[in-house]
Parts: sequence; structure tokens; C-alpha cells
Amino acid sequence: MSDTSTQPTRRLRLPSFTVQVLLGLGLGVLLGWIALRLGTVGPDGSPNWLTTTLDTIGSSFVTLLKAIVPPLVFLAIVASIANLRHVTNAARLAGQTLLWFAITAGISVAVGIGLGVLLRPGANTTLDPADGSDPTRTGSWLDFLNGLIPANFLGIGGSTQIAEDGTASTSISFNVLQIVVVALVVGIAALRTGKAAEPFLAFNRSALAVVQKVLWWIIRLAPLGTLGLIGTAVATYGWDLLAPLATYAGAIYLGLAIVLLAIYPVILRTNGLRVLSFFRGAWPAIQLAFVSRSSVGTLPVTQRVAERNLGVPPSYASFAVPLAATTKMDGCASIYPAVSAIFVAQIFGIDLSLTDYLLIAFVSVVGSAATAGLTGAVVMLTLTLSTLGLPLAGVGLLLAIDPILDMGRTAVNVAGQALVPTVVAKREGILDLERYASASAEDLFADEPVADRELVPSDEAGAARDGERVPVRA
Repeated sequence: MSDTSTQPTRRLRLPSFTVQVLLGLGLGVLLGWIALRLGTVGPDGSPNWLTTTLDTIGSSFVTLLKAIVPPLVFLAIVASIANLRHVTNAARLAGQTLLWFAITAGISVAVGIGLGVLLRPGANTTLDPADGSDPTRTGSWLDFLNGLIPANFLGIGGSTQIAEDGTASTSISFNVLQIVVVALVVGIAALRTGKAAEPFLAFNRSALAVVQKVLWWIIRLAPLGTLGLIGTAVATYGWDLLAPLATYAGAIYLGLAIVLLAIYPVILRTNGLRVLSFFRGAWPAIQLAFVSRSSVGTLPVTQRVAERNLGVPPSYASFAVPLAATTKMDGCASIYPAVSAIFVAQIFGIDLSLTDYLLIAFVSVVGSAATAGLTGAVVMLTLTLSTLGLPLAGVGLLLAIDPILDMGRTAVNVAGQALVPTVVAKREGILDLERYASASAEDLFADEPVADRELVPSDEAGAARDGERVPVRA
């Protein structure tokens, strides 16, 4: 009789993370379709139990991601400042990052303007301008200053709403841009303090490691979150409202596809980077952005793929990615407002001049920073329309299908937020080319810390800029 006590137990082997996400996506579409067929409950149009369940699962996952954003951004930027104490090219890195923000935004808005002029979405619709309504929230050029100055140490704000029955509800929100400002000030102050700040910086490093471990656990829930988010989208959004806005929606998604699948690959190839490696590495963040419709909610995943998959040094990624999440929005701040402004002008019978098109480009490139203290593409659109003197009531014509457009917009936003740090790191010779070439979704869950390269171009980094593959992983 054989002794079975010494035989090793066979563990259940789960599918890869990518397969899990795809399974969640497919199952979510199926459940969303079932929920759509179930219809609403009661005369008040309340959602059925399946729609409510899917919404709860998806929104809970996004809430968890957003909850980890404030400590992650703060701790990572303070650690980044501490790592840059001996770096001489930090200012150059910041300047190159902002420059590439502007370059990609300028190209994206040019694509949007071109499609708006060629496809004439406002002239090919059955909508009545009288159906429009003014938005409840607008953007202005002063929003940047208001959003830049922290309201408190943590950049956290709140609002209280009183319902018709007299009950009050309070909601808490945070401003990522303000957290970035606070973290930069604290990090610089710690460096200027000297040895007395070493215990604080050591605690900051330990706290960052703990937060990153919690983030690891949350990201593991991505397949379940994807199921809930895409299921809610299928069950809730007004796909039947696409008919009168088909040309407009088609122009938006065509522009997003051109930027994502044509412009970005050209930028990557021009800088000596393989296109497939980028999309393979950035895919977890892009797909999560599509289903969650939140750049800020996706920020932790975007930063992690930039470091783990694409080879961007953590000390640079922790600065560039949070900044990009608030000011770098090729989908929401470039393509969308350009096509939408032209749509509104056409539907109201207003002819745009060359100066107006130049204003659209200017607002798209600079306006995303102006509205960084706020959220939502609608805010950016109101800034564009008010700058051009177009009727804000046109915004109300587009709100019915905004969630459908927002999925594609956010995916392009996040792709650009991962692209720019990767390109800048490559141009400065600090990109881990070995890690970039072998990028996969599974690298997100590697337990070992990512070694941070010194952010000073060396002879080895110079060889990397010339296209030679060099071993740079520690």
C-alpha cells in the first residue's frame, strides 16, 4: 500500500490575469444583456435586481481604486523627490513631459477638427436645437488657479446636499492636482531639512510599500470589477439614442481610433519603441479605463503598468503619471471638444472662421490644465464653447449618449498618460528596455520591487537612445 501522505497536493491553476479580465468582460456583456432584457421594475423605472447587482460590483471596485489614489500619489511623489536629491536633469524631465503633453494634445485636436469639418456631424442629425439645455456645471480659465491651491493639507473637499424631505447627505472628494502640489512641497521641504527628515523619509518608504501591497490586492479584483462595469454599461446606457447622433458618435470614435491606433504607434516607432510591446504592457490600464470611465480611478493601475510593464523608473513615473491623470486628456480635452464644438456650431447654423479653429486648438492644448481642478469632459466642452461664444445649450443635446462616448475617451486618455512618460524616459535614456520588450499583464503582480535607475543619462543610456538594447534591469 503506497503512502499518500508524502505526495504533494496539486494546487488549482487559475487562468492568466489577461484571460481572467477577458472572461469578466465577456460574462459582463452577457449579464448586461440579460439585465437589459429584464427591463425596469415598477412604474418609477427602478432598475431590476441584476442591474443593481452589476452596478454595485462595478462601482465598488472603482471606489476602492479611488480610495487608494490619495495615499499612493502623496507617498510616491514624496519618495520620488527624495530619490531625485542627486539628480541634475529633473527639471529637464519635467519640461520634456509637459512638451510631449502639448505635442500629443495638438495632434489629437487637429484630428478632431479635421473629422468635424469633413464629416459635418451637426448637419447630419435630426435633433432640434430647441431640445438643448444649459449644463449644470461649467469650466472657466480661473479653475486652474482655484484647483492648484490646496483647500487643506490632503487636498480633500466635501459637499452637502439637502433632499426634498429635508435629509442631508455629505460627499467627500479629493483633487489629485492639489495632492500633487502638497506632495511636491512636502518632498522638497524634507530634502531641505536634511538629516532631521531621514526618519520621515524612511517612514514614507515603508508606508509606500504597504500601500502598494494593498493596491496589489485591489488590482486582483479587476476581472470582477470589469464584469460589473461593462454589465452596467450594457444594461443602462442609451444605445437606442445613437440613431440621431450616429454621425457625431462615429466621428468621435473614429478620431479616438486614429489617435490610439495610428498617431500613438507613429510616435512610438519614431522613438525606437515597439508598438506591440507598448499596447501589451499598457493593456490592463487601457481596458480598465474603458469600462470604468475614470482616469483618476485608473491612475493606480496606469502608474503600475508604467513602472512594471513599460520600464519607466518609479521616481519619474510617480511624478509624471499623476500629473498626466489631471492634465493629459487627448480623448476628453482634444478630440471630444473639437468635434463637439463643430457639431454645436453646425446645428445652430453658426459658421466658424479660421480664428475659431485656432481657438479650439488653443483651448484643447492649454484648457486641460485650466480645468485640472475639475472633472468630466462636459466641463472641458463648456470651456471650449464659452471661449468661442457658442451656445452652451448645445451641451444638453449630447448628454444622452455621453456615457457611451466616455468609455472610448477615457481609454485614449489613459493610453496617452502611459505613452508620454514612456517616450520621455526613452528619449532621456532611462527606460528599462529589457522590461519594456518583455512587457505583459502578469508583470503587474511581481512581488519583487522594481529597481529604480539613476535618472542621469550615462554612456549605457546613450547607447539605449541609439536603439541598442542594453541590460538595464537591476
